[in-house]
Amino acid sequence: MEPMITGYQRIAANRYREAPGLFYEAFVIGDLFEHRPGRTVSQLDNLWQSLINMNNHPAHVDAHYAQRTEFGRLLVNSSVTFAIVSGMTVTTLSARAIANLGWDEIRLPNPVFAGDTLYAESEVLAKRLSVSRPGQGIVTVRVTGCNQDGLPVITYKRSFLVPCEVNSQGYPIG
Repeated sequence: MEPMITGYQRIAANRYREAPGLFYEAFVIGDLFEHRPGRTVSQLDNLWQSLINMNNHPAHVDAHYAQRTEFGRLLVNSSVTFAIVSGMTVTTLSARAIANLGWDEIRLPNPVFAGDTLYAESEVLAKRLSVSRPGQGIVTVRVTGCNQDGLPVITYKRSFLVPCEVNSQGYPIG
């Protein structure tokens, strides 16, 4: 028997294709996924995202102003934190997703600064088969992004629609 290689689909003898993401059946309530590698946030990340989303609050773009705040330096725009942490989860959670259904309960308990390295983890909270879309299921996770010191910088719940690997009769889909 050949050893199983995870994260890849065998497409021919001695040939594999990367196959990121999980099917509905692989999600188990209570499982916790650590998303790696981490990502160090740069001041350029902060400036670009602030310009893209037109958030020109001086705490994000004006170093002189930011020096006089309680933080004493530029704060990273929270949309940067959200984008990086969300992106870190895609390979495992939603690379096979059909649709992102939404985010809830977004919280930003600690600030992020340029030079911080972010890490993410996701806990599977719930899952159910879709009533209106046979062969697909809805998964809900809690995502936590932490900095290099382990302080949480963002938490939220996310729901997304993923395909099932097998149909209701146990046969592979697709």
